[in-house]
Parts: sequence; C-alpha cells; structure tokens
Amino acid sequence: MPTSAPPRNRFERRRAETRQALVRAARQILAETGDTSASIQVIAERADVGFGSFYNHFESKTELFDTAVSDALEELGQAFDQHLRGIDDPAELVAAGFRLSARLADSRPEMMQILRRRGLGHLHSGSGLAPRAVRDLEVGIASGRFTITDPTAAVTVLGGSLLALLELRFARPDLDGDETASNLAELLLRMLGLPPGDAHDVARSPLPDVD
Repeated sequence: MPTSAPPRNRFERRRAETRQALVRAARQILAETGDTSASIQVIAERADVGFGSFYNHFESKTELFDTAVSDALEELGQAFDQHLRGIDDPAELVAAGFRLSARLADSRPEMMQILRRRGLGHLHSGSGLAPRAVRDLEVGIASGRFTITDPTAAVTVLGGSLLALLELRFARPDLDGDETASNLAELLLRMLGLPPGDAHDVARSPLPDVD
C-alpha cells in the first residue's frame, strides 16, 4: 500500500538517529576519559535513548566503542580531504597533515582526543588517515619525491609521530602548536628523503584556515 512507505521511512530515520546518538555518546566518553568501562545504562542515558534500544543496534559495548573510533577517524580523514583539497605535492600533504592536526586539536578536540587515545590500534586500518597516508607516500615514492622504499614502515613512523604530537599538544597547550607541528613535519620530510632546505620550506608553506 502507498501509505506504508512513510511509516517505514520514519522508522528507519528514527532507528538511524538512535544509533547515531549512541555512537555520539560513546565518542564523548572516549574523548573525555578514554574509559570504555561505562555501563550500557550510562551510555544510554547520555544518548537519551532507552536501555533496550542499545541491543537493537550493537551486540556489545566493544562493538559500540569500535564503531565510535572508526566514526571519528573517518570524520578526521574527511576533514583532511576537505582542507587539503588541491594540494598535489605529497611532501606538502604530509607536512600539512601534521600542522592541520595541531590546529584541529583546538578546533575539534573531541575527534582529536579520540585519535590520541585510540589511534595506535588503527595505524594500519583500512579507513581514516591510514589509507590516505599510504596513498600519499606511494605517490611520493613513485614520483621520486621520497627516497624511502617501504610505505608501511613510513606510515608507522608518521602515525606514531602524529600521536606523539597530539599527546604533546594536549599536555602542553602553552606551546606554539603551529611551530611545534612545523618543526616535526620538517624532520619527517627529511626522513622521507627531502633535502634540508626543501623540507624546511615545505613544512612552512601556507596552510588553509581551519574552522
């Protein structure tokens, strides 16, 4: 019957909204404390949904928190795509990524706190920043911009350095985040094979504004 479509759509919309509310609550908890021991009742109350709704969407808290991390990291990857659109030089992309992360720690702290607390286990995941970093490294190797030969090893170093930068950014908010990120990016570009002068200039090239 034609009248059956709207209720079904309304149900699906509400179901999606409930699921997203649970993910959003889990993201908040991860960003605030990183503690995944919160009870389902606490999560449901924060999401403002019924306790029974939880199991309509997730089999366990582990599944919910894993989904929340993936959600945040993919949002971060999309933010990178948006802000770095139009940059073709893989070296500039690497440097801009570090500098952008330092700024996002101020403008979008929830997302960056989740990366800080849970990013280590996702250094080589198939979503978020990891595949984008591998792509840029492979382009840089193929073009001769980078002299390294192992993108997997390189993304491990880049990812670990990014997490260390975020740790420093949140632990020492008094430091100049832009300068710290640029200095680190310069060192990493030299590791990838750029000459010192080139690495210095690329690490300080104009960066798009972050809202």
